[in-house]
Amino acid sequence: MFLTWLDRFFHISQRGSTISREIVAGLTVFGAMAYIMAVNPTILSATGLARHDMVMTTIAGAVAGTLIMALWAKLPIALAPAMSSNVLFTQVIIVQGHFSPRTAFTVVFCSGLCFTALALTQLRQKIINGFPPAIIIGVQAAIGAFVARLGLITAGIAVPSPGGLAFGSLSDPSVILALSGIALCAAFLICKIPAGFLITIFVLTITGLFVPNGHGGVITQLPNRFFDWPHYPTHLLFPFDFKEFFSHLGLLIPITLYLLLSDFFDATATLMSVVQRSNLHENTGKLKLDSSAFAADGLASVVGATLGTSTVSAYVENLAGAEAGARTGLAAIVVALLFALSCVLWPLITAIPALAISPILVLVGLSMTSCLGRLSSSLDEALAPLFMFLIAAVTGNFMLSLTCGMLLYSGLAVVSRQFSRLTPVVLSLDIVFIGYMVLQTYF
Repeated sequence: MFLTWLDRFFHISQRGSTISREIVAGLTVFGAMAYIMAVNPTILSATGLARHDMVMTTIAGAVAGTLIMALWAKLPIALAPAMSSNVLFTQVIIVQGHFSPRTAFTVVFCSGLCFTALALTQLRQKIINGFPPAIIIGVQAAIGAFVARLGLITAGIAVPSPGGLAFGSLSDPSVILALSGIALCAAFLICKIPAGFLITIFVLTITGLFVPNGHGGVITQLPNRFFDWPHYPTHLLFPFDFKEFFSHLGLLIPITLYLLLSDFFDATATLMSVVQRSNLHENTGKLKLDSSAFAADGLASVVGATLGTSTVSAYVENLAGAEAGARTGLAAIVVALLFALSCVLWPLITAIPALAISPILVLVGLSMTSCLGRLSSSLDEALAPLFMFLIAAVTGNFMLSLTCGMLLYSGLAVVSRQFSRLTPVVLSLDIVFIGYMVLQTYF
């Protein structure tokens, strides 16, 4: 009786799948995404938040977001705190911006609300049509450079020097281990092994038990116990500070807009790719992708912020599930259950060293910069995104790179008299980022 209801609720037979196939596909997706339980807490703990707390909120955000997508949109798509957005949450809003974590969670909350509202209206398609492809490429490449740069610094491969950053010492065993980890992770990525990131973290963590850290110990410090009953950080429920948010609105609106646009375009590309690969089409031949899928992605960030984690979004790793035969939300339910069961492993997850995470940051960042291959050969189209990439890679200031790229794009459009490129979306963002530069300079 239950299996019949399950089949009917998720349209399993109707979509040409089986319950067993959906379960196997869910296991595949979880294997490909499980690394986020170690990576996200490591990144967010740089804000001063406890790593154990971040493990719990990461899992809670993944479970909540995935269930929303599974039960509302009924698609085989799992969600979790997004890579790149978590780096901006930590490095741009808190470390560079000197805002409190509560204000950062408020930014994520407002961004998610705006995303959900856009998904439920006709504005979504208008924004997609009005946003320059070159700037979309520039944003992806700049944040990719920013993430990869952070990975190199975390690994000790890039170290501070009078000229900016220099290559770390090859006499340091940890640098050799980090470089080996990047090579191993790259090999898994090229071979399209779904759990490659997770395996890399495991191998480096185990190897770290035998590699000195330069301070009289080893890189990996094992916990007293591997399993423990989870306890949720209730102080991170509804962790918002609207007072500071509104008192610094000029500085925070551009960051909120970035998170909104980043999640917006990433979600659009990911959702379309997964649904296309799963061969989910309506009778009319159109992709089975309505506003509920986009609204579920936006609502996941709202709920994630309420639970105390960074932007929650759909993962491209869901393509591994599509390859394994995922066609319905049941596969996503399996992923959510596995994330929930993992919460008892928090002592082991918190023992994973930052060095074991760094190859993931480097490879994720480099993968994002591959979008530069789609650049136009025309200089007036290519200069702005390349400039954004260069500033982010050299200075590590992502918001400045985004601002300069937008203004350069508009300036070149005026010089070349291509006024059709100055859409209302572009002009609105120019005004916002000019205000951001002024506030950043004088306040």
